[in-house]
Amino acid sequence: MAIKQTEVEKEKNEQDKKELPPIDKWIQDINFKTTEEIKVPDNLLDQVIGQDQSVAIVRKAAEQKRHVMLIGDPGTGKSMVARAMTEFLPKGELEDIIVYPNNEDTNTPTIRVVPAGKAHEIIKTQREEAKRKVEQQNSMILGIVLLIVTLSLIGAMVTQHFEYAIFGVIAAVMVYLIVARGGFSQRKELQMIPKLLVSHEKNDVPPFIDATAAHSGALLGDVRHDPFQSAGLETPPHQLVEAGAIHRAHKGVLYIDEINTLSLPSQQHLLTAIQEKKFQITGQSERSFGAMVKTEPAPCDFILVSAGNLDALNGMHPALRSRIRGYGYESYLNSVMDDTHENREKLIRFVAQEVKKDGKIHHFNKEAVAEVIHEAQRRAGRKGKLSLRLRELGGLVRVAGDIAYERGDKIITQNHVIEAKRIARSLEQQVADRALESQKSYRSFRTLGVEVGVVNGLAVHSADPSMSEFSGLVLPIVAEVTPAGSQSEGKVIATGKLGDIAKESVQNISAIIKKYMGRDISKHDIHIQFIGTYEGVEGDSASISLITAVISAMENVPVRQDVAMTGSISIRGTVLPIGGVTAKIEAAAEAGMKTVLIPRANLNDVLIEDKYKQLIEIIPVETLTDVLQTALVGEGKDELLRKLKAMRPPKIIGKVELETERKAQPPLKTEETSD
Repeated sequence: MAIKQTEVEKEKNEQDKKELPPIDKWIQDINFKTTEEIKVPDNLLDQVIGQDQSVAIVRKAAEQKRHVMLIGDPGTGKSMVARAMTEFLPKGELEDIIVYPNNEDTNTPTIRVVPAGKAHEIIKTQREEAKRKVEQQNSMILGIVLLIVTLSLIGAMVTQHFEYAIFGVIAAVMVYLIVARGGFSQRKELQMIPKLLVSHEKNDVPPFIDATAAHSGALLGDVRHDPFQSAGLETPPHQLVEAGAIHRAHKGVLYIDEINTLSLPSQQHLLTAIQEKKFQITGQSERSFGAMVKTEPAPCDFILVSAGNLDALNGMHPALRSRIRGYGYESYLNSVMDDTHENREKLIRFVAQEVKKDGKIHHFNKEAVAEVIHEAQRRAGRKGKLSLRLRELGGLVRVAGDIAYERGDKIITQNHVIEAKRIARSLEQQVADRALESQKSYRSFRTLGVEVGVVNGLAVHSADPSMSEFSGLVLPIVAEVTPAGSQSEGKVIATGKLGDIAKESVQNISAIIKKYMGRDISKHDIHIQFIGTYEGVEGDSASISLITAVISAMENVPVRQDVAMTGSISIRGTVLPIGGVTAKIEAAAEAGMKTVLIPRANLNDVLIEDKYKQLIEIIPVETLTDVLQTALVGEGKDELLRKLKAMRPPKIIGKVELETERKAQPPLKTEETSD
């Protein structure tokens, strides 16, 4: 049976590996007209897409009550996975938490735990009993007042001193106002009424408490400040106690996103609550009256689901993470999934889910869904993959729905989605578009003719790791070679607010030039300028642009200005893959370039829009020679390429001494030998 299962899996994998038809053709074979016909699962965990491993872990964790850490990019479904855990927790274990006054020590209220739904009955019974006692006391006081008035009237009539009656009435009124209306009896009885901290109904589902960005009081519980602390006006301490998120999550799930934003003391207290499964509530402010109050330990038996990006691990308390690893699971969520028939169908269901969840937009037809799936392909950045940054795709779905609603259309079409893609561009894309317009207006780069030492590189603008979209930008690079300013050696001087990786790529460029150009490089200074990089440059994707500009300047061979290029390069001259290749190609096309050079390894990652396919030619390159073959023109090109092919890096058999070192050393005496 195991062998048969393996063969079935192999056959399925082979089918998945077969290249699927384009989205617009593939979707025609799917049996639906609009997303209204797509069934959305009732179970929240079944609605999670592309996170099969994390879903399996969450199921185990819920059944065994284990803690979970979910790490992944924003919008990949961490909170949805966490919320779904409550569906697998037992419902009959919920408990209510009540705080009572402590007659022996009022600053140490007592805690009582009862089954779910019982706390309201207890509080109601206690309140009715207190009310009955107050009414009895008021009746007794009223009887005393009437007795005083009656006796004073009788005394006045017997003694003929009517002032006794007046004094009696005044005394009765004072007694009634002070005792009955002064509130002493009511306040005394109020002190005996417990306070409900956490309550549930009998059939409630286990709680899901989101404590993201909660301060210490909201997370751990607090005791409110009482401005009236004497003269009988004070509030009983137990009435000031407030439950924290850890107590409200008792028998449920406590979810904390970006857990590294919690202060270390809060993380330590959270660790204590996880270990002890109970935690005392006290005032969080030292200047508050509540700092004097500390309850008995209140139960907080919860499942912790912590989440965050990969950098969240750096800010976590080591002991807290160790506790999660030792008594739970860690899972890294996928940001992309394979572009298969099954996964495409999941994205169809995703669109239906978003429409149902929003409740204010209409359903999508086939062509509109196909455009959303196509956008998932583009945002994945790799051929054969689909993006799982579904929150951002959901935003695209809602914008398309709003456009259709505004126009009065009952069905969302492909045109609505295309319009939504234009409107719902990220801030980075909008900034990049304006920068491109500015570059065109001020002619920061040329798209015609040739020029020595000038190359149109490509970059992505502010490639924020929290976003799945890249914004392409043309990056002009200018190089100039001058005689060395130092007698010892030449320098490579790069300007343009370069980041660390960009500076390292410049150093690698100098190594390649030395490899192909020989030692004469030491007699020159190489100046490299990145044009218009006011916000800085980071990364090494401009490496082939840099070296092309430098070689052009050194050999005085012109560069085609209708060619743009992007790619990293190794110190051996091999072109390496980079990110954001689709956005860079589209930016080159928008700028008016005719040809773009990209690493051959990125060829399968190109998913440009149809409108750009006729505007630009894409040439994959593997080596520096391939780059120069296309980018350079004019006299000297053939001689340069011939020289580059003929040159090989020198074999280093020992230390290579600088000229300054040779001058500093005395000449060595040689011994003559005779045959």
